[in-house]
Amino acid sequence: MELFEEIKALTKRLVSIPSMNGTAGERDIADAIEEYLRAIPYFGSHPELVIVQDLKDDPLGRRNVMALLKGGDGNEQDTILLHGHIDTVDVDDFGKYKPYAFDCDKLAEMFRDADLPEDARRDLESGDYLFGRGACDMKGGDAVFLVLVKHLAEQPEKLHGNLLLSFNPVEETLHGGIIEELQLLHQLQEVHHLKFRLAINNDFICPMYAGDTTRYVYTGAVGKLLPMFYIIGRETHVAQCFEGFSPDLTAAELVRLIDRSPDYCDGYNGEYTLPPTVLKMQDLKPRYNVQTPHTACVYFNYFVHNRQVTEIMAQLKAAARTALDNVMRLADDRYREYCGLSGNQYSPLIEKTQVLDYRALYELAKDIYPGDLDAYIDHVTDESIAEGDDMRITSLRIVQALSDLCGIKTPTVVVFFATPFCPHNTLKREKTDEAAVIAELEKIAAEFAEESGETLKLQQFFPSLTDSSYLKIDDDAESIALLQECFPGYQKLYPVPLETAKTLNIPAINYGVWGKDCHKWTERIYMPYSFGKLPTFILKTIHHFFD
Repeated sequence: MELFEEIKALTKRLVSIPSMNGTAGERDIADAIEEYLRAIPYFGSHPELVIVQDLKDDPLGRRNVMALLKGGDGNEQDTILLHGHIDTVDVDDFGKYKPYAFDCDKLAEMFRDADLPEDARRDLESGDYLFGRGACDMKGGDAVFLVLVKHLAEQPEKLHGNLLLSFNPVEETLHGGIIEELQLLHQLQEVHHLKFRLAINNDFICPMYAGDTTRYVYTGAVGKLLPMFYIIGRETHVAQCFEGFSPDLTAAELVRLIDRSPDYCDGYNGEYTLPPTVLKMQDLKPRYNVQTPHTACVYFNYFVHNRQVTEIMAQLKAAARTALDNVMRLADDRYREYCGLSGNQYSPLIEKTQVLDYRALYELAKDIYPGDLDAYIDHVTDESIAEGDDMRITSLRIVQALSDLCGIKTPTVVVFFATPFCPHNTLKREKTDEAAVIAELEKIAAEFAEESGETLKLQQFFPSLTDSSYLKIDDDAESIALLQECFPGYQKLYPVPLETAKTLNIPAINYGVWGKDCHKWTERIYMPYSFGKLPTFILKTIHHFFD
């Protein structure tokens, strides 16, 4: 019970620090965690083992906070990485309860008279749930790690391995903390001769359906791509509308073909991603006049389990080809019908179209541009960043600039990728070393389930986007190269050190505190499991892999 109360108190303390993504609170909570770690006697004796990394050129001064607990005689190599994120989403969804979103006790008091959903009301009255922004996603998980390491550090000689704690900001948007930490992880690995056995994330797990109480253990992370389509049509006066080619209709056709289509779901060993979802669609005409739009763009969220980027690009280009063909045929059919109606003489509208990926567009521009094309692209990128453009718009502006250089007048779709990119990974049974890790996890989970009375289930992919994506990459070298070559502004906008992540290759497991309604105003963590049983599960795992 001592651990339970200590973890609960620390969770409340961490929740009380408003660390919403994109605010100075992300720095404040990092400072609080550093202070907590340095107050542990072990780290007071080894201050150099608390490592703070300031994010490069970050206006908010955000930082990664790490701590290395060396077990045994200090020369152990086997290491488990315990990591979590320290930022939260904002609190606008709390409405009139917004002033109490970071005060767990006051929020519970205010909720007694609130019009809560029935399930949330029941959980509040049970006394088993702690409400508050970040309680479940994921400050409760951070608190579990911190308290466990504090107690393990009292007798480090009994630990036959090392624990590396890592707490990162910027997870809820662009994963900037873990991305910048990858190089440091690699350096620590070399300096301290670490052999990473596992990385355990404690990000939240939740019911997958009403009444579900299964505690899921994830042996990998879903990947995410953000494919964009830049569509070049042909403008015309509205009084000669059939003389143009509509980029808007082409964008709409791409949405019809791709949005929520199971044809694009990626399956691996019986687990399937959700299908792609459109995130933005617009034509790029800046103001009103009676000229039809010339260009448009659309982009999608695309989840990945095992498909290579090379396969995905081929699939996206095929969709673009189909969209162009369908729009061309539809325009021709409608023109034929209009001519029959008006008595005008019909002549076919079918014409040549083309689909390019960014790599092909770059090569076309390189053949035309008389100077240093890369320097020109850097200029376009820097100008867009200086103007405060959204990162996806910056990539789009690069594509627009190269398309203009090439003087493209043929109806065209350019396919490319934009930020963010989250790699996919999981442990695979067809790989001997990874199958061995799965077998060990299954054994530990079965023992814990029997001892605790909980129902556990191993799944391959954590379904939410997570920092765990960057610790192990299952994409092959060809796919990594294609991604970088088809990602305009990659080195300035989203320079993920993919080769470093590939070298680290740390099995990325998620245990997770258990709760409900993360990213909702009724976010809450279930304390009996999260603070009572989960610490035992983690300790059992640590000792199993070290002994």
